[in-house]
Amino acid sequence: MPRDERTPLLQRWSDDEEDVRPILKLSDHPKEDPRAWPRWRKLANVGVIAAMSIVSPLVSSMFTPGIEEIAEDLHTSPTAVIATTTGFVIMLGIGPLILAPLSEAFGRRNLYLTCFPIFALLQIPAALAPNIAFLITVRSVSGFFGSVGIANGGGTISDMFIPSERAGVFGWYLLGPLLGPTLGPLFGGFIVQRLGWRWIFWVMTVVCFVNTFAGYFFLRETYAPVILARMKSYFEEVSHRGRDGDGTNYRFEGEDSRPLRQKIAHSLSRPPRIFAQPIVAVMSIYQALIFGTTYNIYTNMQDIYSGIYGFSTEKVGLLYLGPGTGFLFAVWFLVPRIDDVYKKLTAKHNEKPRPEFRLPLANIGAVFILVSLFGFAWSVEKKVHWFASIVPTFFYGIGQVMILNCTQNYYIDSFESCAASAIAAGTVFRSLVGGIVPLGYGWGISVFGFVGLVLAPAPILFYLYGESIREKFTVSYRWMDRA
Repeated sequence: MPRDERTPLLQRWSDDEEDVRPILKLSDHPKEDPRAWPRWRKLANVGVIAAMSIVSPLVSSMFTPGIEEIAEDLHTSPTAVIATTTGFVIMLGIGPLILAPLSEAFGRRNLYLTCFPIFALLQIPAALAPNIAFLITVRSVSGFFGSVGIANGGGTISDMFIPSERAGVFGWYLLGPLLGPTLGPLFGGFIVQRLGWRWIFWVMTVVCFVNTFAGYFFLRETYAPVILARMKSYFEEVSHRGRDGDGTNYRFEGEDSRPLRQKIAHSLSRPPRIFAQPIVAVMSIYQALIFGTTYNIYTNMQDIYSGIYGFSTEKVGLLYLGPGTGFLFAVWFLVPRIDDVYKKLTAKHNEKPRPEFRLPLANIGAVFILVSLFGFAWSVEKKVHWFASIVPTFFYGIGQVMILNCTQNYYIDSFESCAASAIAAGTVFRSLVGGIVPLGYGWGISVFGFVGLVLAPAPILFYLYGESIREKFTVSYRWMDRA
């Protein structure tokens, strides 16, 4: 029996046919259906979660220009200061493994408005950190709670938009995790040079609280089972109220009557099971390659352009616009084509849309990633003109956007009703690799390039054989499934 992509995960399969209670469905209540909301309401939700998803990666790299100042102020080494980024980025990847499935048990909005205020509050002790051990600890914990926008953004977008219009919206949302590490050093350079490194965290405290208040006003729940559970409670309250009430009890589509502990346990087990699927595992390694490369390049930028080219801290910050403009170019001109290709392939094959139709444009990213990595690594190693080393970062930005957008849209389409868990499964590995100690440039970045050469054929292979692989390695979504 085919299942609708928004069929709740925790399906109740016991004896629905014998249950005479009226059943509630979102399709019967369009005002409550996130996919039937006015576009402005959908975009308001996207705007808030996009801001959350850009702020946490922004914090991950914003103090990079101030590494030397922090080390001097806290009487430690620059390597120890870099460890604060390592801890933050690793927890940014581990957080979605827990927060994404919890959103599929308690609802998206509840998770956003619980975790992000905690993230905002944790910027205060970071600003007041008396020593490096305290700063590493606070930064690591804040990385966990700050991951909520990255953990649940894809699921929220999947809740609100049908597949044929999803990629374009998702592309703008995904700018957050991409632009955050890029813009962080740019803004951080100005703050560190004028106000000192502690002001980075004071500024981010204000920004995070503004984002939190926007969430309280504009975020609405989008996850179907939670919306239906609230409708059930409301209708039953009305039906039992006063003498005129008829005492009717209701059920809702996909209702799960298990104890809360069992629901949570099943939800938390979902990302590891999805990660075991070969396509998710391989494409997660590809994303890990990209994020590891990104943090390697960004961490070395200050050393490269101050030491080799004599740039000031502020000028080094401006160089991050190289990949940043590549991100914007790709999102504006190329990402909308993902939906176009998806529709054309569906029409051409005259069949039901397949997740593999998301992958063709990933090949653009695969080529650009390879060329740009070797171009950047060796133009710096050979100390050619600084502009020649920045040009490859523009194409690296394009490649990064295309790989990540195609891959994450593929995850959402493959695991539609548990999109947040699928993205979490793919996120954790990339953040663990992104948090490793940088390898340096020249041969260091070339290592990432050679790994990219091995992985480059993956989008083509999965486009050709992905459907058969998915059928062979099925992943259960529902609590009664044993497959």
